[in-house]
Amino acid sequence: MVELVTIATFLVAALASLFMAWAIGAGSSGSTPFAPAVGANAISVMRAGFLVGILGFAGAVLQGANVSEAVGSDLILGPSLTPMAATIALTIAAGLVALGVFAGYPIATAFTVTGAVIGVGLAMGGDPAWAKYTEIATLWILTPFVGGGIAYTIARLLRAELIAERYLIMLLAAFVGVLVANIEFAILGSAEAGGASIAQASSGWVPGPEIAGTVAMTVAIAILWAVVVGLDLRSELESGERHFLLVLGGLVAFSAGGSQVGLAVGPLIPLSGDLEIPLTALLVGGGFGLLLGSWTGAPRMIKAISQDYSSLGPRRSIAALIPSFMIAQSAVLFGIPVSFNEIIVSAIIGSGYAAAGAGGGVSARKMGYTVLAWIGSLAGSIVISYVAFTAVAAVLG
Repeated sequence: MVELVTIATFLVAALASLFMAWAIGAGSSGSTPFAPAVGANAISVMRAGFLVGILGFAGAVLQGANVSEAVGSDLILGPSLTPMAATIALTIAAGLVALGVFAGYPIATAFTVTGAVIGVGLAMGGDPAWAKYTEIATLWILTPFVGGGIAYTIARLLRAELIAERYLIMLLAAFVGVLVANIEFAILGSAEAGGASIAQASSGWVPGPEIAGTVAMTVAIAILWAVVVGLDLRSELESGERHFLLVLGGLVAFSAGGSQVGLAVGPLIPLSGDLEIPLTALLVGGGFGLLLGSWTGAPRMIKAISQDYSSLGPRRSIAALIPSFMIAQSAVLFGIPVSFNEIIVSAIIGSGYAAAGAGGGVSARKMGYTVLAWIGSLAGSIVISYVAFTAVAAVLG
């Protein structure tokens, strides 16, 4: 029989997790996916907040397992997080992220949660998981260069008009179709194999080896995306670009839910075993928290990111969202916590510098504060969580 104390401590940790999920939905996953679309006047701020909440919830449930398990068990070697440790880590991380939301600056959620879990884990006597830190650091460091570089290249191609803009957008749509065909969903795979992609799940429709069927379905889905977008572009180019931009925003919002929910519910995984709570239930609860945050707090940050970083149009926004979707799904696939603020802001800067004029409308001062906030959120959360756990443990004996 489960002790009452165990249930009570889990409920306290769960409330901290829900607060963390709300803060993420209001800040990172709720504000960044549709910010370029809002900047391009493709959708209003309030509608963006509404849609990102629903799509983030879907992504949390369907793709949230990998990052959740990584945050819950891979950041520290040795002891599992105790209820007190999880509660302290989640509360401190959520407080820092919420502070960023109300101050109007995008605190990097992944940096903050990762630092908080590492801080309490080290305070418990655990050892650093250097191999996992190397994976995380590699993605975090490469994100500005890869995301910004790809966004810059796409934006330059759209401006150069080497080929007709309509056909270039269709090629980009085909590329997105390839990505969509190969992202994994837990519900498509068997229990033994884990998740599977749309192309893998439908490969049986094509005679021959599975790999040939997967490739064939990938090509078919890519062509379908190109054709559908091309037909929409025929009526009115700018209207079709805005529709494509909204689809990209939806894909990024879905991916944000799949990655960011792990930052909220990951620390609960070591605690849920005693209560026999399945991971799916944690993901649904975390997804609900993301949805509430997106609906109640995201509009403020959407406005800040879309208007303060760059004056965007549809083409530059498309250039920003495509690499954002790529990086987000890579993080989900490999179970690496990633900051969507870092992804989107880097891509916006890359597309901004492709525009005419010095910096393409990007605020250097704003970016300076943002980078400092990213560094401070990681270092500060480690130190604060370590000190807080040590102090609480000393008081409780």
